[in-house]
Amino acid sequence: MFTTLQNPLSLVGRLLLALLFLPAGIAKIGGYAGTVGYIASKGLPLPEVGALVAIVVEVGGGLALIAGFGTRFAALGLALFTLAASVVFHNYWALPADQQMVQQLMFFKNIAVVGGLLTLAAWGAGAWSLDARRGR
Repeated sequence: MFTTLQNPLSLVGRLLLALLFLPAGIAKIGGYAGTVGYIASKGLPLPEVGALVAIVVEVGGGLALIAGFGTRFAALGLALFTLAASVVFHNYWALPADQQMVQQLMFFKNIAVVGGLLTLAAWGAGAWSLDARRGR
């Protein structure tokens, strides 16, 4: 049964992962100043550059997942980006105990997303993708 569902499940999985990144990247474009301010509030250097990198990774990676184009590289890039962002922006271990719960939840949600992206990087986009049309 799962063999016959492999391609539709791969497509739906890619679309659902892209749903996390593409809207976030587009929101960063519309709220660029706020994104820069948030990055700066974490003490990171060059927050303008960081915001641009986040936009490129989220929008470009999200579109790549949707199309199934360069999927393995896009998934790996998004996984590394998500891991780094999780450590910096959801560092629940550095918060007082009464403030940890939501950030811990967000951190581990992101770690699970990293796991899904790594699986996608390992196995590829599936037959319903531009990667498959190009012959990988």
